[in-house]
Amino acid sequence: MPDEEAKSPAGSDTEIESLAEFDAAAHATLAGFRVQSVDLTTRTPVLLRTDTAGAVFLGCAMEPDAAAKVRADGALVFPPVPHLPFDPYRGTLYSPAELFEGLAAGYERTPDALSYAWFQRTKADGDIFSSMLRSIHDDAISDALDELLVGAGVVGVMGGHAMGRGTAEYEGAAVLGRTLARAGFTVATGGGPGAMEAANLGAYAAPFDDAMLGSALELLAEEPSFRPSVSAWARAAFEVRTMWPRGGTSVGIPTWFYGHEPPNAFAGAIAKYFANATREDGLLARSNAGVVFLPGAAGTVQEIFDNATPNYYESRGGPTPMVLVDRAHWTERLPTWPLLEALAKDRPMAGRIALVDSVSEAPEALARMSR
Repeated sequence: MPDEEAKSPAGSDTEIESLAEFDAAAHATLAGFRVQSVDLTTRTPVLLRTDTAGAVFLGCAMEPDAAAKVRADGALVFPPVPHLPFDPYRGTLYSPAELFEGLAAGYERTPDALSYAWFQRTKADGDIFSSMLRSIHDDAISDALDELLVGAGVVGVMGGHAMGRGTAEYEGAAVLGRTLARAGFTVATGGGPGAMEAANLGAYAAPFDDAMLGSALELLAEEPSFRPSVSAWARAAFEVRTMWPRGGTSVGIPTWFYGHEPPNAFAGAIAKYFANATREDGLLARSNAGVVFLPGAAGTVQEIFDNATPNYYESRGGPTPMVLVDRAHWTERLPTWPLLEALAKDRPMAGRIALVDSVSEAPEALARMSR
């Protein structure tokens, strides 16, 4: 979030997500504000003297006397939940460093792996408390994602996780991500391995010269897949980030539903969800400048028609561009294109779908349909 002063409740932003924002707002009043996951144990004097009527404190640690006072003011206090590997009230998206913290000791020790293990234990036990925590977390992630993408032209890049590092297909997806980022788009992917990682890598490489991407691809090819070792696969990505720090930004939107797929470390902001349906719909809905579909399997086919449906009915406004890459894949191996073309016939979306032979043609097809 920007380091600007929090606006008053009469303004458009009543959310406080850092101590700096808290201190700025507390000079006047905290009445009506929403404070998300900020440790306030050092702000007891401020809380005791400041009006907090109608405020909501989500997962904010406080001293007992401060908590009692704000409740007496009429504030709602949702206390932190102990012993969770994730923060259900978080106010910002994840960073790669946060999800992979502790990677040196093995991926199994990281917050990402521990959150997946918690999900596996609780997803089928019927416990309303666990399902409530997942829902609160995912809603907080959606809120943070919307804040991040205000005013951005977002191009989604979809494709399978099986695309290996060191292949021509992976390089092509990386070049696509770099081209889109250099054109001023925000690249958004499903946030996992394969084609998704390649597109995020390309966006990360956008500020550097072209030789950087070639060198990064060579380094990553030494660990071509997250199988058998997620730890080795992830360490190779962080080595690239260390050698070329401060790369370009992009968004990854993965899910713990597919826990066997780790998130990739090249997306600067990671919106990770428990509910896969929320994640998939949210990714496509936010791709307001179009979606490029690289070769994939069942998941990518589902995403094509998840995107086609609102374009067909224009339920999100005018249809957005859809580019399918690899003619043979989408007309022979998985003949998705003929059905998509039939759906689009005589509808506005007919001018917003394209089938191209190679990934290098995708940016021009996007630009043509946008015009």
